[in-house]
Amino acid sequence: MNKNKVVYLFPGQGAQSQGMALDFLSCAGNSVAKCDAVKELFAKASEIFGKDMEALLRDSDADTLKRTDVAQPAITLANLAAAAYLGEQGYSPAACAGFSLGEYAALVYSGVISAADCFRLIKARSEAMQKSADKLRDAAGGDASAAPGMAAIVGLAPEQVESLIAQWSAAGLKDLYAANINSPKQLVVSGTAAALTEAETRFKEAGAKRVIRLQVAGPFHSPLIADAAEAFRPALEAVTFSDPSIPLFSNVTGKQVTSGAEAKKLALAQITSPVRWVEEEAAVAALGIEACLEVGPGKVLQGLWKDSGSSIPCFIAGTVEDISKIGEGV
Repeated sequence: MNKNKVVYLFPGQGAQSQGMALDFLSCAGNSVAKCDAVKELFAKASEIFGKDMEALLRDSDADTLKRTDVAQPAITLANLAAAAYLGEQGYSPAACAGFSLGEYAALVYSGVISAADCFRLIKARSEAMQKSADKLRDAAGGDASAAPGMAAIVGLAPEQVESLIAQWSAAGLKDLYAANINSPKQLVVSGTAAALTEAETRFKEAGAKRVIRLQVAGPFHSPLIADAAEAFRPALEAVTFSDPSIPLFSNVTGKQVTSGAEAKKLALAQITSPVRWVEEEAAVAALGIEACLEVGPGKVLQGLWKDSGSSIPCFIAGTVEDISKIGEGV
């Protein structure tokens, strides 16, 4: 496999796990790789986030890592560390895309922003989104189950779910939004607790196999967290966005980003807009690349890629061991 004909797909929030990315610091005993780029990333992230990121990744329990203001910095560092290690193994992406939070690592590797600016943006973004989620929970009396959230709809086509939401909204059901268009088999919605409860019944009546309420901090990728977007705006405006040096794809449009100015505009819109991952995958597949790599923790994006029906392989690349096995079984 040509190491220069791969697309990097960066995972988003929810992929976190204790100890992720730490093997890249030592290269897990690989005496060939220097890991200098990874060590520099950890040092810069620790400086900007104001905490020892190696210790955070090593010592934080699952509940701590679930917090938006912890998960986003941690996953972003893990994504960039995996990409840096890949670079030291001779890989160079032909294009980049990222799922939700993962789009920030894609911005770095497409030459739009620096890693340092990425960390600064993630610090502001994660804090704004955590504050918005806390505010919504407090408004519900501190009861997370009564606060706005998200649910996965399994067994209905995304276009059917979006059509139903539009119909119901026009008929008076408010505060329900398509949030993550994950695959031909799954879409995630955001909404108020009341809207999600009502929608669960309606989606099942429409033929959904399951409606799964997600354990997330808030109704992300919806207008319900518009205050987070406004709080994030000043940090975003302070950063220079260059034109992409390689193809970069957007969650908001599902298409290739044409300029740094567009990338900056979309970075703000992304907070309250749905992630159009199905369209984005189709645009990536049309490039004619040899493989996709899920660059970061977990294997969610590999699963979604398989659901897309593409014949192009997608390999996980979240650990030293994963990367050593890229290309096997093809």
